[in-house]
Amino acid sequence: MFKRKGFYSLILLIIIFLVYMFVKEYPFQQIVNPQLEMPKKSEINLDVNLQSSNAILVNLDTNKILLDKDSDEIIYPASLTKIMTVLVAIENIPNLQEKIILPKSIFKNLYEENASMAGFLPNEEVTAEDLLYGSMLPSGADASIGLADYITGSESKFVKLMNEKAKQLGMKNTHFMNATGLHHPDHYTSVKDISILLQYALTNDTFRDIYTAERYSIKSTNLHPEGMTVTSRMFKNLKAIENTRGEIIGGKTGYTEQAGLCLASLATINGEEYILVTVGAQGDSRTEQFNITDALAVYRQLY
Repeated sequence: MFKRKGFYSLILLIIIFLVYMFVKEYPFQQIVNPQLEMPKKSEINLDVNLQSSNAILVNLDTNKILLDKDSDEIIYPASLTKIMTVLVAIENIPNLQEKIILPKSIFKNLYEENASMAGFLPNEEVTAEDLLYGSMLPSGADASIGLADYITGSESKFVKLMNEKAKQLGMKNTHFMNATGLHHPDHYTSVKDISILLQYALTNDTFRDIYTAERYSIKSTNLHPEGMTVTSRMFKNLKAIENTRGEIIGGKTGYTEQAGLCLASLATINGEEYILVTVGAQGDSRTEQFNITDALAVYRQLY
């Protein structure tokens, strides 16, 4: 018996040694993001009378900042948070057709907080892709928490990944406390940081497809046998305004009482791409959408 124990101990030592040599030769490291070249201020700063308290406009082709209104100031991001949520989820789920069951436990707090929902139900089985679109287009907190819970087992653990990503990207004025954007005094960022995040996220083809989608159809599920369709809040609000000229091709809205009306949008004008991030416009879902009208006013200055 002692010989057998000695033999197993020897085998264990050999395995440990081999693992050590492998790790030494091929150390496990976090994926290092390509270093973003931070945009520089243009000689021209667009003069636009904005309803939003903070704004930044970046030409992605020239990497120049064309409008800067208190872009480094600390602000609350509301559902612009979900840009990071979706990006981190994409980077941590290899197969977006993986099936995910939404546990009943994640819904209670969301109902109590009156969070915006995509329409998923407790114990519904959907794909990771369904949750990505559900988080981005209708700003579904149910989808965002579903992704967080699936990837790390809890929202708090997922938030650690969000903050790590923010640090990697050089988002110096950002700290996340949740995956949804529900208000918390320690959940903050700046419009410049959101522009840095968005600039990076748009290099991911999957993210870009989701971000620029007007609608997405979810196939039959155990609780929605006929399937369901989710639509973009931004495009819905945009279509309510005439003469949009089609320059805005993607975006994410946000709103809380503390953050005001927010929008991070992508536009193509004269063959060049621009991102505009605005927060702090007065109003709510029942008033004029000043986040949308601000975006249109800015983009029209570029023609």
